Amino acid sequence: MNGLLEDLKKYIAPGTDRLAFLQKYLSDRGVSTSVINVQDKKHLFVNFPASSFNPKFRIKTLISHYDIVPESPGANDNSSANMSLASFAVKINERAKKGQVSNIRIFFTDGEELGENGVSDQGAFGLAEFLKKAGISDSDVFVFDSTGRGTVPVLAEAGLSSVKVNAAGGSSVFVKKFASLFERTRSILSRVSPEKWITLPVPYSDNAGFLASGIPAVALTMLPEEESSLYYKELLKDKNLSRAVMNAALESGADFKFKYQEKMPVTWRLFHTEYDNFLSLTPESFEVMEKILDELLVLYM
Repeated sequence: MNGLLEDLKKYIAPGTDRLAFLQKYLSDRGVSTSVINVQDKKHLFVNFPASSFNPKFRIKTLISHYDIVPESPGANDNSSANMSLASFAVKINERAKKGQVSNIRIFFTDGEELGENGVSDQGAFGLAEFLKKAGISDSDVFVFDSTGRGTVPVLAEAGLSSVKVNAAGGSSVFVKKFASLFERTRSILSRVSPEKWITLPVPYSDNAGFLASGIPAVALTMLPEEESSLYYKELLKDKNLSRAVMNAALESGADFKFKYQEKMPVTWRLFHTEYDNFLSLTPESFEVMEKILDELLVLYM
């Protein structure tokens, strides 16, 4: 774990070419990658050997955006998840050499931070549309964003509204798939962190682009225990807070900050600032993240 954190320090250093860093990190460890250019965005795809896949089982697609806003080191948003997934990619590659099936795809996406003007600007939206046209979109999508603070895994509520709307009548194919994916993710978190994990309204990440393209996707993040507890209490007191958080990217003006910012977790208030730095991270978060990723290795097998 210490080695991963030291690599993370280098990754968030000022002036780092983040795409080149990820390519070299993986290449130095024997993992091949390809850059997929979609609408001026550069997404990094991990090329696992054919032995890592078995067509009898569903594929799990893991997403983590590597872009950051210029004025922030982006240690938690989203370098922590990047390095956890990169380390996990090395593990999958080593398993493939031994003939072990993982059935996992990994993308490091570009342009997530551009989604503040609408989901169609988001890099993940273009990637999702690209995957649909290529006929490789029938997989379960897990988005990992800001997983470097705290030990409480948080499953984003995004997408649940469509399930609730269709609960009384016949559900669409999308709703059925999303509901099934959501429940499987809940089961994973229940095994990893039986007494701590929680479902909460979370600002959209790359899951927004996939959901908008009609591809079921869940988003996972992490929070310190005290922050998740306080946030949950604020949600109970203010019925408008959930909507405000889900649309935070579009409602980031002075009025939003005055009404809601202080009610949001401190971790999220660090986003896009100089304080989203290495010192803000908690090493134990990476241990929880590793357990979640390891659960995905056995999912559906």
